[in-house]
Amino acid sequence: MKEFKMLINAEDKLGHIQPELYGHFSEHLGRCIYGGIYVGEDSPIPNIHGIRKDVVEAFKNISLPVLRWPGGCFADEYHWKDGIGEKSGRKKMVNTNWGGVVEDNSFGTHEFMELCELVGCEPYIAGNVGSGTVRELSEWVEYITFDGISPMAELRRENGRDKPWHLKYLGIGNENWGCGGSMGPEHYASLYKQFATFCKNYSGNELYKVACGPSGGDYSWTDSIMQGIKSMYGWNANAISLHFYCVPDWGSKGFALEFDEKGYYDVICCAAQMDELITRHTEIMNRYDPENRIALFVDEWGTWFDVEPGTNPGFLYQQNTMRDAVVAALTLNIFNRHSERVKMANLAQAVNVLQALVLTEGEKLIKTPTYHVFDLYKAHQGGDAVYCFSQNEPLRENSKAGVLSSSASVKEGRLTITIANCSLSEAAEISCEICSFEAKSASARILTDEVHAHNTFEAPDTVAITPHDVQLSGSQVKLTLPANSVVEVTVS
Repeated sequence: MKEFKMLINAEDKLGHIQPELYGHFSEHLGRCIYGGIYVGEDSPIPNIHGIRKDVVEAFKNISLPVLRWPGGCFADEYHWKDGIGEKSGRKKMVNTNWGGVVEDNSFGTHEFMELCELVGCEPYIAGNVGSGTVRELSEWVEYITFDGISPMAELRRENGRDKPWHLKYLGIGNENWGCGGSMGPEHYASLYKQFATFCKNYSGNELYKVACGPSGGDYSWTDSIMQGIKSMYGWNANAISLHFYCVPDWGSKGFALEFDEKGYYDVICCAAQMDELITRHTEIMNRYDPENRIALFVDEWGTWFDVEPGTNPGFLYQQNTMRDAVVAALTLNIFNRHSERVKMANLAQAVNVLQALVLTEGEKLIKTPTYHVFDLYKAHQGGDAVYCFSQNEPLRENSKAGVLSSSASVKEGRLTITIANCSLSEAAEISCEICSFEAKSASARILTDEVHAHNTFEAPDTVAITPHDVQLSGSQVKLTLPANSVVEVTVS
């Protein structure tokens, strides 16, 4: 067992943790929407207008704050008018990005907005710039948000929705450097400004417009976009996006359940690169925007492995182990520490795809280890990130990843500390000194198991949160973390 000291200064605020930092992503990909979120009104699976009740309750339990839709690569081939009106009359299309299956458009704008209302989360819509038109996107905004008399508002009313919805977040394009059009940054920035100009604010609704930012370490894209999205009238965007998937080797991703010690550490060290990516992109943004007016949204992140054997390669279905839980924990700690600039992040994806929160099979639903991490971390939402230092050592030789990953926040008189022990072999004994906070009580919850442990439809609670021992003596918190574990400590 190794000993580590930590220090928290509750008065030294790093940034405000927007709830949207704990956001999620739902794409028309595999079984994320159909069978995952939406089963249709005639399904024997309990549903509300076709939306699974168990999924809604699972999302509500972790206070899911924002949901991004309809993609992903799918967004830049999606034409929203195909997904409104009587379902029997909706157009069918081929989902060319994900498996070549038929998309029947039975889940469209009305269904998505109802899902968000049921969960109590903000909708985040990704608009079609790659194959769509300025008029198409501007009319979508009008359809959703205008309360007056206009062709789109009347069309919405004809389709059963009298009052408009609230829509805050609008992504103008997705991965336009790749599947969204293979564009260069200057070309995209010009298109972005054109599209953004015609996406209007209606009936008191204020759009928060998001420009397509970089993939991973493409710092030149960030530099060009930060120059390009500023017009003679000032900033033309509220945020830029960043996409980064935890894949040590794209040529050989490996499987979610089959990995050795090297495979574990390769993935954890890859995930830890998020800190450097955010730091360097933020440095570029600071040169153009020292006032911090433009946020950074990490609106796609997570692990990406080879699909489970016997499943459609285009559906990206993978299992989820304690390795994924540790990736989620250290990544969320990084986001908390960068909350001055990072204001939203969206795990890919919410159901049945990549690093999913939940997996479904017919009427059954299981919560993954990653889901439980979001449960452990949900108290950070809306808090102020504060200084949190821990002694550390490299996870392996020449690695920037440390054995410990931690962050802390203060909200309404409560201090929340989250820590991951990323070591596969050694427990960590932690002594944490807390400054500028009156500590009267402490409690803890933990997620830990053998690294390959995962939940199945036959054994849905193999990996679950349990209470954990913690001692409070004056201003010092002491606890022991097993290897491969994630803990939440609450001090009040």
